[in-house]
Amino acid sequence: MNRSPTYIGTVQDVQGATIGVVMDKSTVSGLSFIDGEGYRIGQMGSFVKISIGFLNLYGIVSQVGASALPDNVADLDPYGQRWLRIQLVGEGHAGQKFQRGLSQYPTIGDNVHLVTESDLRAIYGHGELDDYVSVGCLASSESIPALVNINKLVTRHSAILGTTGSGKSTTVAGLIRSLSDKDKYPSARILIMDIHGEYERAFKGLSSNLRVGASQGGSTAPLYVPYWALNFDELCAVCFDGPLEGNRLAAVADAVLELKREGLRGFPCPGITEHSLSVDSPVPFSIHKLWLDLHIKEYKTVIPAPGGDANERIPAYVLDESDQPVETGDAMRVVAPIFRSVKTTGPAEERVQHANEGANLRQPLAALASKLRDPRYAFIFRPGEFLPNENGVPSADLDSLLHSWVGGEQPVTILDLSGIPASILDILIGALLRVLYDALFWARKLPEGGQERPLLLVLEEAHSYLNSERNTSAGSAVKRIAKEGRKYGVGLMIVSQRPSEVDSTVLSQCGTIFSLRLSNDSDRGQVVGASADNLKGLFDMLPILRIGEAIIVGESVSLPIRCLVKTPPVSERPDSLDPAVVARGSEVEDGFSVPGGWNQKRDPVDYIPVVRQWRSQSSDYIHAVEEETTTTQTEGENDNGMD
Repeated sequence: MNRSPTYIGTVQDVQGATIGVVMDKSTVSGLSFIDGEGYRIGQMGSFVKISIGFLNLYGIVSQVGASALPDNVADLDPYGQRWLRIQLVGEGHAGQKFQRGLSQYPTIGDNVHLVTESDLRAIYGHGELDDYVSVGCLASSESIPALVNINKLVTRHSAILGTTGSGKSTTVAGLIRSLSDKDKYPSARILIMDIHGEYERAFKGLSSNLRVGASQGGSTAPLYVPYWALNFDELCAVCFDGPLEGNRLAAVADAVLELKREGLRGFPCPGITEHSLSVDSPVPFSIHKLWLDLHIKEYKTVIPAPGGDANERIPAYVLDESDQPVETGDAMRVVAPIFRSVKTTGPAEERVQHANEGANLRQPLAALASKLRDPRYAFIFRPGEFLPNENGVPSADLDSLLHSWVGGEQPVTILDLSGIPASILDILIGALLRVLYDALFWARKLPEGGQERPLLLVLEEAHSYLNSERNTSAGSAVKRIAKEGRKYGVGLMIVSQRPSEVDSTVLSQCGTIFSLRLSNDSDRGQVVGASADNLKGLFDMLPILRIGEAIIVGESVSLPIRCLVKTPPVSERPDSLDPAVVARGSEVEDGFSVPGGWNQKRDPVDYIPVVRQWRSQSSDYIHAVEEETTTTQTEGENDNGMD
């Protein structure tokens, strides 16, 4: 009897969606060629189909050999190495598109066949691949591309998980490059939260780059997060050391609200009035004036007004030799006024009393003053053109801010957060995500909204700020987007090397999971628990995956895929490659030289540039020199102006 070249064997055991297949004696295991293409028969992760009339059931091989032998026949066939265990994942009628779920099950004796390239084309939609992007090829057959559905990948959220050195960053770079093809997707909009500053090199020509502390006019623009765009809880978390409660919280809230009212009079904001204004409204106000006003209330002392009403009091400033106040305070320079100490003895006109207008805010105000002076926080408290003057009037509004974040000419925007102090990293990431989500949520019916032009948010090193054991601002924002973002065109891509430390609520909302090599049991358990597919046998392969090899499961792939991810050229990979201890000398890979190594000729020792980079907080030597020169020139101009 002539068998089809795709024939493998017959169904001999059915347990729900798990079936046992015995390979036919005439089936040759190993490599088989069909229509000029090579296929591996009996490979873990390979696809099979079972034809039932006009219906094809599709499954994936999860166990091979004796371990796949059903217990009830183990005694009859102790050498059952030619058994396969298959996990059924969906079905498709002849000439129709594949769909998940099963309308019927196979029966004993049904024939099982290899899935060929033509079958996979049918599964992916009969060649209608506009909605799909290739991320590599199947590990079991390099002639078959691994395709993911963009619609479901972006809006249904995804996670890219893998231990250090598994190829996670290059996978992200390759995938984002495919999604940001300007010819195919001219309106693509992708924002990368880059914690370690490693992705700028990977997207040259495709990205707008914003970095904390970057100088104006360079290829990388300065990243600003105006304090007045934060809600009140975020503002308090950034400004003060520790939470405020009771009267102290009320005093700060009242002062902020009053300053926002004043700012609104000088800088009218479309869409809001003084009657609809709240303490959370993103309306400009001067935080420097807030600090000075509250500081004066806390520290002000008073004396009787000379020649006035007996009950009238005036500020008791310390006076110089000419009876002029030594310092009355300067909000923008964060200089406090100098008041006289309380004096309860002597003539009545010389007695100094405390004004008693404060709310016990001395310690929080000291923390705020320190941060207002700290150059590390300048991207928040001195945000360039978004910095309001003392009257609450900035040079630019939030439309310019959003344009710089997600409205540039390039499809990818990289926010380099490597210069943000670690103590406020999760707060700032939460604020960034909330501002973006709120803006796109309320603009969902506009051309710039998420429904018209979806936004993909890529969160690198997510475990560092999405830990389930800590209730963080970033965690709250990500949970909200994970639960609601699909409806409003805001998608997440969670990237982590420790999935066990990522909040399970967030991970369970990821419709697609790219799992690279994972050796830790708890990490693998988190991935298995988050996956909607019952493919434990497939996930058992995670510890032995090759570098750049991934198992892709979820909504954006028609069938679970064991994939070799397409690796970008070395010059287009993130700056996360392992340093070469023994380099290849003058060899060049893909036009990109590999520097360094212990076997290279030793360069002249010069630690002056090392200290320069350390002090300038920049890894780019040329940039650091230019920045230093610019700073020196600016200081000279300021000195001349002061003279």
